[in-house]
Amino acid sequence: MILHKGETLFRQGESGPLYHLRSGLLKIVRVHKDGSQFLVNIIVPDEIIPHHSLISPNPYYGTAVALVTSEVEMLSQQEWYQQLEQNPERCRSIALLLQERLRMMQQRIDQLTEVSPAAKLEKLQAWFQTYISPASLTDVLTQDEIGQLIGLRRETINRLLRRPSNS
Repeated sequence: MILHKGETLFRQGESGPLYHLRSGLLKIVRVHKDGSQFLVNIIVPDEIIPHHSLISPNPYYGTAVALVTSEVEMLSQQEWYQQLEQNPERCRSIALLLQERLRMMQQRIDQLTEVSPAAKLEKLQAWFQTYISPASLTDVLTQDEIGQLIGLRRETINRLLRRPSNS
């Protein structure tokens, strides 16, 4: 299935199938009781989501929204979990997927631990260019979302993006 920028794949709290992102980018946002949203994850090509349901089913942790036009394959829950039971080697492949996801999260932590706000933003921009080039970071994320990913206020992101070196 094709999702266009801004379209929702699934909503927080719902239950349903797993998905394989073939191309594009998705964001996972948590919606709080007051309606505010917080960006918690970016899903890149070849990931199977939701991660927390790869071994056993669980309701969706957040809402998945396309950041760019994305191709997604729906995976049957019944077939997925049946294959896990019948083929223990499949569990190893899931462990490797989760290991790769942890490594990506370590890169995100590295972005967060930079001392200078400009360095945090530069690392995030460099990481995103792997997936969105020639588009820019602000083509796919709002300044609020950028700030949420790297622990900075929107105002700081705005100021950094207006610097000539970030044009």
